[in-house]
Amino acid sequence: MFYSENGNGLNLMAMDAEQLRENAHKMVDVIAEYYKNIESFPVLSQVEPGYLQKLIPDSAPVQPESLHTVLLDVETKILPGVTHWQSPNFFAYFPINGSIAGFLGEMLSAGINMMGPGGGVIQGTASEAVLVVLVAARDRILREIGKDALGKLVVYGSDQTHSCFQKACQIVGIHPQNLRLLRTENYNEYALSPESLDDAISHDIASGLIPFFLCATVGTTSSTAVDPLHALGKIIKRYRIWFHVDAAYAGSACICPEYRHHLNGIEEADSFNMNCHKWFLTNFDCSALWIKDRNTLIQSLSTNPEYLKNKASQGRTVIDYKDWEIPLGRRFRSLKLWMVLRLYGVENLQSYIRNHIKLAQQFEDLVAQDTRFEIVATRTFSLVCFRLLPPNKNEEYANKLNSDLLDAVNSSGKIFISHTVLSGNYILRFVVGAPLTEERHIVAAWKLFQEASSSLLENS
Repeated sequence: MFYSENGNGLNLMAMDAEQLRENAHKMVDVIAEYYKNIESFPVLSQVEPGYLQKLIPDSAPVQPESLHTVLLDVETKILPGVTHWQSPNFFAYFPINGSIAGFLGEMLSAGINMMGPGGGVIQGTASEAVLVVLVAARDRILREIGKDALGKLVVYGSDQTHSCFQKACQIVGIHPQNLRLLRTENYNEYALSPESLDDAISHDIASGLIPFFLCATVGTTSSTAVDPLHALGKIIKRYRIWFHVDAAYAGSACICPEYRHHLNGIEEADSFNMNCHKWFLTNFDCSALWIKDRNTLIQSLSTNPEYLKNKASQGRTVIDYKDWEIPLGRRFRSLKLWMVLRLYGVENLQSYIRNHIKLAQQFEDLVAQDTRFEIVATRTFSLVCFRLLPPNKNEEYANKLNSDLLDAVNSSGKIFISHTVLSGNYILRFVVGAPLTEERHIVAAWKLFQEASSSLLENS
């Protein structure tokens, strides 16, 4: 039975139009205030793990509570434990962008609340995209050579390939010893060497194994290295290996003509993914996947129980998107991407990308001017990889020094950065990508690095 609340919570007419209007206005105000004041929050969570357990009840309230009470708990109990990815001082990882257009699209999608046709191949994340194409590639080769050959299948990537590739291999049953993560080198800017790939494939074939999949990357996580797609594609074509390109982060930059050359050779790829939610002003989650031969994917993921049959899908007048992904249901992700494209336009999206790259270049210039620091990898997009050099040049001490520097700046609460390891060296990663980051945030961050470095070197 439907009834109205007593002034505390919401009534059980869950989508009552006037109730929605009233509370949605309040929620928009809360979100707007959050973004207005986001710089005042410590970027990194300042609480101990498990802190929330002592602050919230063990069970849901018997009677409804007011939106005001709930939002007060969000402010006083939830937000202190949040790492603010949208902060202009968040420089740790590739961004998860949000925007007004993305937010409005997400709101509209949630309001319509339907399993939309989407973009056909819009997945949730790059991890899902890599997994489904690996399944398709595995099944394609096994249909030719027989399922008993699963243990002989070999996949290739580099030691810079995202960890989602390794996880996908575990899920689809690739033997751990048949995962080839080929070594990359500084002199090659940590890109996958075509010669190394060719040698590895030849060796595996000579050993009676069956190469069948390559995952190349445009913009690796550690250093934004770009694998040479054209040269790799030529090799792959000779062996009929599935060629996947993961451009989760850097694919967005290719909306700018000056970065499009990084996709030279993409025509040889069997599949390609980019995360629109990373750097394309589209709220999480939205990962676009393109595939050259959709039938390979459909053959692997198609299911057709009686309760899902209908005239349209049986007559092939529509595409059954359940056969392009793991879940049966799917969120209407394409709506928010469509609104981002419409409300911002290509020129604004290009300017957005270019501004972040310009800010990263400014930070890189600041680092280069201080002889105590070293730029470790070529800056291709908006990631700067650098480290503090100790006077004695001892590598073990240098690694500890940079680890201490990372801890010092992160514990300040003023900024948040991350690290990686390249050629055995502990490296600091500074990524520009938050929607609100301006030049003043870059300058303030660099000042913090200098102060923390001076303190560490004086006490060493």
